[in-house]
Amino acid sequence: MEQINLTPVRDTLSADVLVIGGGPAGMCAAIAAAREGVSVLLVEQGGCLGGSATRGLVGPFMTCYDRKGETMIIRGLFEEIVDRMVARGCALHPSAVRAGTGFTSWIVVGHDHVTPFEPEGLKRLMDDMMEEAGVKVLFHTDFLQPVMEGETLTGAVVSSKRGIEIVRGRVLIDCTGDGDVAARAGVPFEMGNEALGLIQPATMFFHICGVDAAALEADIQANLHNFYRKDGVNYRSLHWRVSEARAQGDWPLQRVSIGLFRMPQPDEWCVNTSRIMGVDSTDNESLTAAEVEGRRQAEIIMQFLNKYVPGCQNARLKSTATYVGIRESRHIRGDYRLTAQDLISAQVPEDSILLAANSVDVHGRFGPTSNEYTPIEGDYYGIPYRCLLPIGVENLLLAGRCVSADSTAAGAIRVMPPCMGMGQAAGTAAALAIRQGVTPRQLDAQFLRRRLLENKAYL
Repeated sequence: MEQINLTPVRDTLSADVLVIGGGPAGMCAAIAAAREGVSVLLVEQGGCLGGSATRGLVGPFMTCYDRKGETMIIRGLFEEIVDRMVARGCALHPSAVRAGTGFTSWIVVGHDHVTPFEPEGLKRLMDDMMEEAGVKVLFHTDFLQPVMEGETLTGAVVSSKRGIEIVRGRVLIDCTGDGDVAARAGVPFEMGNEALGLIQPATMFFHICGVDAAALEADIQANLHNFYRKDGVNYRSLHWRVSEARAQGDWPLQRVSIGLFRMPQPDEWCVNTSRIMGVDSTDNESLTAAEVEGRRQAEIIMQFLNKYVPGCQNARLKSTATYVGIRESRHIRGDYRLTAQDLISAQVPEDSILLAANSVDVHGRFGPTSNEYTPIEGDYYGIPYRCLLPIGVENLLLAGRCVSADSTAAGAIRVMPPCMGMGQAAGTAAALAIRQGVTPRQLDAQFLRRRLLENKAYL
């Protein structure tokens, strides 16, 4: 077999904390760690921070309140970021955004107090916050493999335009979404829902502008009485228009409703409608096919909006995401595996590093039209610190949708506000472990919780 030379050309970069991935979890992990006084290096394959929130065009931030919609419970860095975006005029504060409106695609359950925001504003804010915190950021840099001494991580091999190099870290935080660092370090994982042989579908998000919001909302309001659920399928926004288009031969997609979410500017809306089944986000061929298909579906949806939807006759496609939105891939095994029953029964373990109330949201289990949405029974649940600790490997933390949870539980905590809260907890834990001279697994969870409370987390 032909041998390929992957000898690193550089081994000079190092930091106390090495964060791999700059999405919602990674950006918060990096800031949180740096604010604790340790050096931080963040490696990101794209050209900006924010991940799904920026390059992925996913919006809005889902609810950060308790189940009753009375108390904001995801706070800390998430709240600071929201407040700073509001001050810059690129977000609406969740306290003023209620369920059953255009901001929630007229969905009520689980959608009270979402946060509409502008991706471009978040990009710039993250640049500023990284500079303020003293985080060194490397864009256009791909993670290749971990560097290990036995079962302990000491760094990562990365690739960029300047070649292959090693970056060193005393603690690494896997914020890749897919759990790439943990998986390549040999940590066991479940891929999607292995018992059912399914992975939640992907979506190509896109944004449109030039919408007459008053005309669009008038059509929705006139048909709100006709929202219903049947055979596991939600018939919501514009399903009456979809039926009309299908009858005319203009709707070939296996979707019955349109997910339209109003953004801060009234003529701009985020479209969450396309469905691409069976996407393996750890495989570049699968991702390539998904993104081609996603753009094809976005074009069909745009044509439908222009032809059939009041207020959208003159709407224009503003942008499609630079990559397809992934709901599910690897679920890394950690010291504790969060279950759907934990969430639904509102369990709050003693080592919880985050409270959340996001409902269990599983797409596509019975085909591309299906959706299972299960609210929790209490006011909120806790995500234990143990879910951030991958088994069998030291000096590695997880944050984001790859944390240790079963497939159904992950359907709740994969959304961006919980990911940002997990990122803050992981970054804080990494820094505290370094300062105390212990591994993240040895860190006292109660000490971590006290520090998170000091940093305005809600526990």
